[in-house]
Amino acid sequence: MSMTNEARTACYIGIGANLGDARDQVERAIARIGELPSSSLTAQSSLFRTAPMDAGGDDYINAVVKLETSLTASALLDHLQAIEQDFGRERPYVNAPRTMDLDLLLYGQSTIRSDKLTVPHPRMTQRAFVLIPLLQIDPFIQIPGKGAAHSFVPAVAGQAIQKI
Repeated sequence: MSMTNEARTACYIGIGANLGDARDQVERAIARIGELPSSSLTAQSSLFRTAPMDAGGDDYINAVVKLETSLTASALLDHLQAIEQDFGRERPYVNAPRTMDLDLLLYGQSTIRSDKLTVPHPRMTQRAFVLIPLLQIDPFIQIPGKGAAHSFVPAVAGQAIQKI
């Protein structure tokens, strides 16, 4: 099937899980993201093991993927939340352990602030588990309104992260 000349936006999605077989769940979530309509998965980071932040529980498995999509940011968020639900995501409290966490980190060069969605993701510059896999995909990526992503790495240098 050939694609028409529909406009596509480069998006970056953070993926994390620390309940159940987290590695398998992250790999399956990446596959699901790759099946989204009007979208193509164009890059994915390695998988990384990280300690939970501001919470207890098992280590997380994290990754970042790049998706080229003609979906609106809101529609993409709806799809990502549906995938989380399919993985049994519950939100009993802030930073609770989770079977699946999908965060829309960047939607092109857009800055979005609504009740439903904030892009760029408000804490992405404070999290090694976002920055390191993001920079693995695109070492020169710019975060709208904030600057070069790599400039935030020194501030997260104390956060344990291990490529697996």
